[in-house]
Amino acid sequence: MPSAGLRRYVEAVPGTPLPHGILSGCTTVIDVTDPHELLGTEWRPLSCADAHDTDWCPDGDPPDPVPAKEFARPGVCSAPPVAIYAGAECSTVGWSYAEALEHATQTLRMGEQRALEEWFMREFLCTEGEDLTPEAGALSIAQGVGALESWLGVEYGGTGVLHVPVGAGALMGCCNLIRFVDGSPETAVGNCIVFGAGYAINVGPPDCTVAEPGEGWLYATGPIRVRQEPPVPVPDDDSQAVDIRTNDRRVLVERGFVVEVACCRAAAVRVRLCE
Repeated sequence: MPSAGLRRYVEAVPGTPLPHGILSGCTTVIDVTDPHELLGTEWRPLSCADAHDTDWCPDGDPPDPVPAKEFARPGVCSAPPVAIYAGAECSTVGWSYAEALEHATQTLRMGEQRALEEWFMREFLCTEGEDLTPEAGALSIAQGVGALESWLGVEYGGTGVLHVPVGAGALMGCCNLIRFVDGSPETAVGNCIVFGAGYAINVGPPDCTVAEPGEGWLYATGPIRVRQEPPVPVPDDDSQAVDIRTNDRRVLVERGFVVEVACCRAAAVRVRLCE
């Protein structure tokens, strides 16, 4: 509507990050105290090898030999670091360093989850994901969830995480694929669901190509853990924030993350989003 005179300056409309993204209840988030953890981590994974049955009473006369038991040699998983940032630029006239820093801080608060999801899908899910899509093409979203949960049950053996573009949440609701437990979305089997705005980049294995229109990629992993540091201002004082050539002030706020995935494996399936 047209202005009726001089406008009054008011506080910005506050926002709330999406509640079920990668930094939500599906994820164990650790505020690190050792900065070395932000250089990347490695660990010896648990529950990533098969268990087997054995016959203690062999049949036959004489009895059949007892099969030799299998032993798995544990591997090593690793996770690289990533920095997510937001920047603010302003004139030095009328906007202080503190105001620019607050603006960048709030921008990071609202956007860091989406940016981390984009990075995670691009750098881990689509490069490590085993494509479960059949030769006939994309599945319905219910069939896709079933395929991912079967993979989790066989390859991991425990409850894990489904990674779903936030726009597909309505379809999963229509198919009664979601229930809420302690405020977090889960499937009937008990796998937690991350509804990520960053997963809208919609890329799949093996080469991170975008799905066809009307289709999307869903992923499954074992449990995930995210290490994060407090937001860090760059620079940390106004003396280095001002470009004297343009009289502009530039302030960044960044935060380091390390995303760890149980068994360092993922599965993917292509689904139809138009039904």
